Amino acid sequence: MTHVIGIDIGGTSIKGVVADRNGTLLTSLKLPTSASRGKAAILETLEQLIVQLKAGHPEVQAIGIGSAGRINTVTGEVVFATDNLPGWQGTNIKQTIEERFKLPAAVDNDANVALLGEVWLGAGQGLQSAVMITLGTGVGGANMVAGELQRGANWNGGEWGHVVLVPGGTACNCGRVGCVEQYLSGNSLTRIASTHTGRSYPDGYSFMNDVTNGDAKATSVMEQYLEHLTVFLGNLQLGIDPEAFIIGGGIIDSSANWWHQLEEKLGAFVQNGTKVHIRKAELGNTAGCYGAAKLAIDLLEQN
Repeated sequence: MTHVIGIDIGGTSIKGVVADRNGTLLTSLKLPTSASRGKAAILETLEQLIVQLKAGHPEVQAIGIGSAGRINTVTGEVVFATDNLPGWQGTNIKQTIEERFKLPAAVDNDANVALLGEVWLGAGQGLQSAVMITLGTGVGGANMVAGELQRGANWNGGEWGHVVLVPGGTACNCGRVGCVEQYLSGNSLTRIASTHTGRSYPDGYSFMNDVTNGDAKATSVMEQYLEHLTVFLGNLQLGIDPEAFIIGGGIIDSSANWWHQLEEKLGAFVQNGTKVHIRKAELGNTAGCYGAAKLAIDLLEQN
């Protein structure tokens, strides 16, 4: 039986699993990224996690890795990364891991592997055309057409978080202003909510509690958030025309508060008979790990 490691590198934590070719989970681990300490600390944590996973499963045959940032999937290099992972740009993850562990490795953008995981084992099963949007610390995106991930000529495919939503709006850490990430990420939601309500929200949960309790100011902020999300998804529908959007990330944990409203808003966003179909991601925080594991499985099968 083929056993592989799947890793998901995020700004807060690095998660890893050992899985077989059917997607059966054998082991899972998570360590804090320590991103503020820079590239060396991130690589140290990554290697430490792989060591621990291999210790329990020395039979693993390949390693798949999803990482924030734009990834050259041929070379395994991070061609662009924001300050969410300081010093990460230019890192050749594939080369580093293959040299360290003497196993074949495949590397891709974290949103790409999340979509791959959902299509393999989650909400995207049966889809040939899908767009994944992850609403978390940042906003990630991935596109699949005819069953193939569309990464783009410059590895920009799916970088929806840095498309401008509000011209002249809030400055983004990518260097642009008004990016989607500054309006639709979990971090931006709590920032905007704190500004507009005059309350300090330490996290999204405290804000959503106010929404659930019917607080007028919090509800107004959530309404504006959903308006922006509707415009965003509607534009992508007209541009890419996927069978469905799969929406994941930390914000999906609070979807009981807003999912029905989003469906209603999207129901009114019909042009030329085109409807916007949305699905909740099913694999949660494990989507990236499963997708990375699928990368490793595909790598072995190609060889």
